[in-house]
Amino acid sequence: MQILIAEPLAPAAVKVLKQQGWDVVVSSPKEYEKHLATADALIVRSAVLVNAALLAKAPKLRVIGRAGVGVDNVDLPAATAAGVLVMNTPGGNAVSVAEHTLALMLSLARSIPLASQSTKAGKWEKKKFLGNELRAKTLGVVGLGSIGREVVKRATAFEMRLIAADPYVTSATAKDVGVTLVDLPTLYAESDYITLHTALTPESRRMLSSDAFAKMKKGVRIVNCARGELIDEQALQKALASGKVAGAALDVFEKEPPAPDDPLLAMDKFVATPHIGGSTEEAQEIVGVRIAEQIMEYLQTGIALNAVNMPALTPEQYRTLGPYSRLAERLGNFASHLSTGNPKTVRLIYCGKIAEHNTHLVRNAGLAGVLQRSLAIKANSINAMQIAGDRGLTVAERHDKRTAHTDSVRLELETDTGVTSVEGAVVLNKPRLIQVDGIYCEAPLDGHLTFVKNEDVPGVIGYIGGVLGKNGINVATFSLGRKSAGAEAVSVIQTDQPLPEKVLAQLLENPALTEARAVEFTT
Repeated sequence: MQILIAEPLAPAAVKVLKQQGWDVVVSSPKEYEKHLATADALIVRSAVLVNAALLAKAPKLRVIGRAGVGVDNVDLPAATAAGVLVMNTPGGNAVSVAEHTLALMLSLARSIPLASQSTKAGKWEKKKFLGNELRAKTLGVVGLGSIGREVVKRATAFEMRLIAADPYVTSATAKDVGVTLVDLPTLYAESDYITLHTALTPESRRMLSSDAFAKMKKGVRIVNCARGELIDEQALQKALASGKVAGAALDVFEKEPPAPDDPLLAMDKFVATPHIGGSTEEAQEIVGVRIAEQIMEYLQTGIALNAVNMPALTPEQYRTLGPYSRLAERLGNFASHLSTGNPKTVRLIYCGKIAEHNTHLVRNAGLAGVLQRSLAIKANSINAMQIAGDRGLTVAERHDKRTAHTDSVRLELETDTGVTSVEGAVVLNKPRLIQVDGIYCEAPLDGHLTFVKNEDVPGVIGYIGGVLGKNGINVATFSLGRKSAGAEAVSVIQTDQPLPEKVLAQLLENPALTEARAVEFTT
């Protein structure tokens, strides 16, 4: 067995692999390619680009290990097509990032960078640098993944009041962690410090905007060790200049490195570090040892930990289950956009011949669809159950082997505010919606969709068409359904362009419309 290490790896990790008696080749990004032909496993970090061309040179390759979280440098579809498992090490740097978050909070509270600069310049400005304690302050944690939870542990020692916002964590799980779960507006309004540890999604991009800052208390302090794109940096600059935000500390930026003339960098209330949250000796050793252990486990037992691509399937299995897995994933995604509140349970009901199969792959795909809307780690059919367990979600399945109806999958997403039910079928090998909350409404699960719930009264269809037309949005398909005449009705509209928030708001100006939600399927 040959293990090819293409980038620097902690000596302890190399030792783990050599102890198995394997041929461990320690190479470099410039020289590793000459060893690809005989490699059974490849370990990379971020410098080596793993694409179809590389995979073609590695006919024996069974597994790629990424010593870190992000797999942007690995072509996952190409790896899957080549039958190569890809795994990473999520959470390996969680403690390092959490500690850096607290370091930045303390830097803001006590003006440490400015005080150090002043003292080194020969000054002794004790009165100027009057600080604040973290004790008794409210810390708002956006995102309760592995890093967010480590931040909570450390902030508890400072006797802070802890609140958190995370749409994919239950209240019970948050309580176990030691925080009170709130919605984002409440977190904005009550927090003295806000720290970001959430995924970058279309919804979270520039989530800290002018509107968000307006909802915060005067004197709030902001810390971001997650993704630079979570903050509108121009809005942050204005909030700092006005005094609305008393201080901000960023380890990440929208553009890295930021321009030398970036006005944020010149502000006294601003602390900046060069994306070093996870850069500690300990974190690098942890991720190295973890990926070595995971590769060892997979090669010896076939157990894949932290896999990030689809499992290998026989052609027959894929022909049968593949289309239903895609259907289930889209139903889960659709349900997650329609539901409100924090999820508690995901149920899948299989009807017809599909119910005769082992549906674990379909179940995991549906669960991944529910989860992937708001996660830093991409949920897929391999890691979905693990992620659900970490977040306290209950997962259930039921098989209904009826034969008088179309084979279908129904997904029910139960939250603390109610249940959203969506059902779909595979038609001409493509996923289609057939029911929403028990109302028949057939529509493609593809492209730019808008879901509307309304009272069954005259004029609604014309009103919707008018709003879309006025905004230059072309309708591709328009599907309707209702429980009965005069009762609640639903529509699923497929358009050539996505609907901006302002258009959704215009739709809801009609009192007959009670909901209008956009759902995007980009692949």
